[in-house]
Amino acid sequence: MGLLKKKPDLISDKAQALSAEIAALEAEIKKLDSQVAHKSEPKFRSTARPAGQTFSGTVEKSLPVPPPKPSEPVFEEVAKIAPRTEAEAPELFNDLGVRKYDLPALFNRWRNHLRGPTTSNPRLVNYLAAGGVHGLRPLRYEKRVARNRFIWLVIIVSVALFGLFYVLVPKH
Repeated sequence: MGLLKKKPDLISDKAQALSAEIAALEAEIKKLDSQVAHKSEPKFRSTARPAGQTFSGTVEKSLPVPPPKPSEPVFEEVAKIAPRTEAEAPELFNDLGVRKYDLPALFNRWRNHLRGPTTSNPRLVNYLAAGGVHGLRPLRYEKRVARNRFIWLVIIVSVALFGLFYVLVPKH
C-alpha cells in the first residue's frame, strides 16, 4: 500500500516550520516586553562609582556629549583569496604563459549563454506550461503566438528587402 501514498510537499513543510518559528519568536518578544513593563524606574550606572553599582533616580537634562573620536582606525579582518597560479592547470597555457585558445570551452560557454539560466522552481514552470494556473494562458500558447509573430516579421522584412533590391539593382 506504499504506492498510494502522496509525496511530501516540501514547500508546505517549510512554511509550517517557519510559521512555528515565527510564533516562538513572537512569544519571546511578548515575554521580554512584559519583563520591561515590570520595571518602573530606570537604573543608571555612574561612571564615578565602581563598575556594577547602579542607582535609581531622575535624569538631569544636559547637553549631549559627542562620542570620543577613535585615535586609530578600525580595521576588519578580510579573508585573503589566493590568486590562480599556472600550476593549477598547466595544459591551459602555452610556453610563453599565454592562455591557449580552447574551442570546446568556447562552445560550452555559447551553449550555456543561449540556453539561459535554470529555473529555481520547476513545479511552477510545469504549472505555467500546462495552463494549470487559472486566469493565465498556457505557456505553449504564448510561445506559439510569439513564434508566429516572428515568422510573419521575417516574411515581411524579406519581401521588403527583395522589393528594394529589385527596384535599386539596375537591369542588364
